[in-house]
Amino acid sequence: MARFSIIVTSASLDSQGCYSAYRFTQTAITNGHQISGVFFYQSGVNIANTFQTMLSDELALYPKWVDLANEHKIPLQVCVTAANRRGIISEQDAIQNDTPELFNLKPPFQSVGIGELVSMLNESDRSIQF
Repeated sequence: MARFSIIVTSASLDSQGCYSAYRFTQTAITNGHQISGVFFYQSGVNIANTFQTMLSDELALYPKWVDLANEHKIPLQVCVTAANRRGIISEQDAIQNDTPELFNLKPPFQSVGIGELVSMLNESDRSIQF
């Protein structure tokens, strides 16, 4: 079986990419493959925003990623630079900015640098970008 790295650069609300990444990850696990992690980059970081509210007729991907990550121990890594540019702030960054109550990136999503992507790619057989 293969070990995959998943890279999500598609915005969760503007395209099918984030949902396709979720379904691929779910299917890969079901078929016995391993997932090194999921790295959210560029507009893909928007999925980690806990302040988003979905309408009743829209698919809420945030809780689906959280459940999948918790159930299968998959790291959900969010590029810190891309996230900060889009107003997605971790608790640690909020504390450093003297606004400890203003953060919207929570576990299992992790704020990481691009070096984490390189490490994840090195331990995988294949990488797939959505």
